[in-house]
Amino acid sequence: MDVAKDDALSKSVEVADIPCFEITDGPDPLFSAVSTIRGIGPKLAEAFGRLLGNGLRGPARRLDLLLHLPHGLLDHNLNDDPRTLVEGKRVTLDISIVAHRPPYQRRQPYRIDCLLGDEPLQLVFFQGRRNYLQDQLPVGKTRVISGTIGRYGKGKNQIWQVVHPEFVAIPKALSASEPQKGQWLQPVYPSTQGLTQRVLQSRIRTALDDLELHAALLPEWQDPSWIERQGWPSLTEALRQIHTPTQSDDILPTSKARARLAYDELLASQLTLSLTRRKTQERDGKARKGDGRLRRQVIDGLPFTLTAAQEQAIVEINQDLAKPAKMLRLLQGDVGSGKTVVAALAMLQVIEAGSQAALMAPTDVLVRQHGNALYELLRPAGVTVALLTGRESGTSRRDLLMRLASGEIQAIIGTHALFQDDVAFCELGLAVIDEQHRFGVDQRIALAEKSPHSDVLVMTATPIPRTLVLSFYGDVELSEIRQKPIGRKSIATRAAPKSKLDQVIEAVGRAIEEGDQIYWICPLVSPSDELNLTSAEERHESLKAAFGAKVGLVHGQMASTEKDAAMQAFSSGETRLLVATTVIEVGVDVANATAIVIEHAERFGLAQLHQLRGRVGRGDKPSSCLLLYAEPLSQLARQRLDVLRKSEDGFFLAEEDLRLRGPGEVLGTKQSGIPSFRLADLVEHAGLLATARDDARLVLARDPELKSPRGQALRLLLRWHDEATVASYLRSG
Repeated sequence: MDVAKDDALSKSVEVADIPCFEITDGPDPLFSAVSTIRGIGPKLAEAFGRLLGNGLRGPARRLDLLLHLPHGLLDHNLNDDPRTLVEGKRVTLDISIVAHRPPYQRRQPYRIDCLLGDEPLQLVFFQGRRNYLQDQLPVGKTRVISGTIGRYGKGKNQIWQVVHPEFVAIPKALSASEPQKGQWLQPVYPSTQGLTQRVLQSRIRTALDDLELHAALLPEWQDPSWIERQGWPSLTEALRQIHTPTQSDDILPTSKARARLAYDELLASQLTLSLTRRKTQERDGKARKGDGRLRRQVIDGLPFTLTAAQEQAIVEINQDLAKPAKMLRLLQGDVGSGKTVVAALAMLQVIEAGSQAALMAPTDVLVRQHGNALYELLRPAGVTVALLTGRESGTSRRDLLMRLASGEIQAIIGTHALFQDDVAFCELGLAVIDEQHRFGVDQRIALAEKSPHSDVLVMTATPIPRTLVLSFYGDVELSEIRQKPIGRKSIATRAAPKSKLDQVIEAVGRAIEEGDQIYWICPLVSPSDELNLTSAEERHESLKAAFGAKVGLVHGQMASTEKDAAMQAFSSGETRLLVATTVIEVGVDVANATAIVIEHAERFGLAQLHQLRGRVGRGDKPSSCLLLYAEPLSQLARQRLDVLRKSEDGFFLAEEDLRLRGPGEVLGTKQSGIPSFRLADLVEHAGLLATARDDARLVLARDPELKSPRGQALRLLLRWHDEATVASYLRSG
């Protein structure tokens, strides 16, 4: 999932508006570019920019070096006794290089045979470059490597193995380290091409020296009594402890130093969110109560009874829409929990009040799915519904836009085509954004700009852990639908290794002959030179050879017309087996689909696996999900698959996904460019987040302009953590 800190408000706050005061200057050397450090020329500055830079603020600063924390330690007390090794543990080993074994085939790994004392050990590199590895690990030489140790093979053929060592060094270079306090534990930092560990360590020590030199210019922005109660060090002491550790616990999220730094970052984030919300709340909305006539017609015509959770969400949204303040509400619901009905009733309320409603979805497939569902829901009320995607053109598009601008079209469902410049509404009263994490911030802003007074309802079928709602959505109002509709059947979930592929294909064939329909999911569209994974195109060819025209294919790189045709063929039963990528992850609803095979299930996150599983179990037949994984299975992947087999509760799985993978993967911030926390671990520091939120609210209640002594210090904290640049992501809220 991919979530900005506020994902769907109307455009309201420009970067210059946040905060509504000047930010106090700090010691200039700390805020200056890393290029001002002696020995950093243009090439190194470019590499540091890739690693630490911020596209909104500018190049990497000396300060960013301080906030770049080590992710491991190289212990100079090397482990050279194989008897003490424990599988799954991170180790530092002194090894001898025996032989290189490059792969014979493209998808095989590069292996290097080594000795740890007299014990064989193997290094494994996927997509390893031969020349580079031979240069770094020459035969006949000794090297120090650091990584996670494991066992590979069976029985007597088992061998110790380290896959992709994190660190490789020459023992002689290590022994030359100065025997000062903290030097025996060498921090290992995340890096990038062109930056060695030696360069990173040297420049970070320079930044530490700068910090200590100017420490007197940095006021304490935390409440002294709070710091004392927690037993936390000062800012300078905390950074020194983490970058020059004397014990392995110093760099862990559980350390006092890390907790102190995490709380600083969380408080800066919550202050920014609170300041931004204050600006948002100053802008006018419009009360849209409606008279209930359209909603009554639709509810009376429903072939099912609304759940208590749906009814509660409807009440919460209705109350928001009836207020003159602008609404921003996040509607979370598990797979198949009935969010579309809730959204439809919200749309009807603003239509009753004389406004228009728009629903934006990320793909043509999902737009047409929503279009069919909303047409059936809204038809009894006589509401005019239209679809707008990128494929509409010429006269038909011009006619549709004229009808929309005149108000004739009351509800429109579309993709990103909705926020194009020539799309105008008579009066947009409600923007519903489905699976909002699929849209960029600018796209969400553009839709909300269509009306300065429109309310916004954000929907997601991928539940977001409450901790992340707090940290990334700030003061957004939240509705949750945790109940499943009456009669929704459970899905039997099993896992099997890919070595059983032939039996799986035979079972699929039997199911097809019995009239069932099946999804087969692959992680890639086409074959990759870099990843040893079966693609959808490859699997489609092999299954088509087995079952002929009964097999269809759909993926995100197909033209819209081809995707629609493939989905229509599957929906109608013309094809019985649909090979697909995650393009069918959300919203696709084929009641006759009773099974789903997810190939390379170990490559997916829990939330995504749960979404994919939710494509079946929508009819009255028993349904199943098979998680097909490649061996060897990592401990993390095994945990993920085990959790999925045991639970169908999307909210529980979201919390487990956060625990297992961390917020960067759960929200997709590593891929999206959305600012993510550098110091705070939202699993380990979840308790601190609620405290930071309360602290920020209390500070601004007492000192709204941050003019008190602590307020002045907090202005510097905002600059320290770059929160003014985060504000650009909040322009849509």
